[in-house]
Amino acid sequence: MKKVLIVAPHADDETLGCGGTILRYIKEGHEVHWLLVTGMKEEFGFTVEQIRTRNIEIDKVNKLYGFSSLNKLNFPPAALETISKGKLIGAISKVVNEIKPDEIFTTYRNDAHSDHEIVYDVVMSCTKSFRYPFIKKVLAYETISETDFGLKPEGAFNPNTFIDIEPFLETKLDILEVFESEIGEFPFPRSRKALESLAYIRGAQSNCNAAEAYFMIKEVI
Repeated sequence: MKKVLIVAPHADDETLGCGGTILRYIKEGHEVHWLLVTGMKEEFGFTVEQIRTRNIEIDKVNKLYGFSSLNKLNFPPAALETISKGKLIGAISKVVNEIKPDEIFTTYRNDAHSDHEIVYDVVMSCTKSFRYPFIKKVLAYETISETDFGLKPEGAFNPNTFIDIEPFLETKLDILEVFESEIGEFPFPRSRKALESLAYIRGAQSNCNAAEAYFMIKEVI
């Protein structure tokens, strides 16, 4: 049994990027944990109703997946650049040391959203082998509407690892629809049709009927 930590800057990133993998890992008996870096608060400009709705969505998604734990850091969304790197590293490192995961999934550094870039950098600081020797694999996932719009010259998302999610694709898409405020009708990127299409494309690249794609940062064997 593996311990796996899914790091999501915002609620829905985990489903967009690795929902099928989460379902597969849990079905296979692995221990999967969810770390949410940001959260809605009135002081961040969100209404009481927005906060209530999002908390209901998160609780429902948590139960649908069957995560071993849900860890909320509640940093301000779309404003992580206002938080010191040291504070972010301390908060994420604390969760990493408590769970001691074998594998960590995080966002891709060149995504369009600045929160994704910051979370990637912080996770890299929290996965150094000499400080966190229990971590054996680190992968970056793609987040449609962010990874595909990441036009930074440092490099596009070129996956080198694929996970077959064919039996779990429909459930992933059902879970995505829990986040009613975050999804829309095709051709909106965060739509059922777009996510389904991406899974088929990644499947075609890896000789699967449906897959999720990752960029492997490192693996210790």
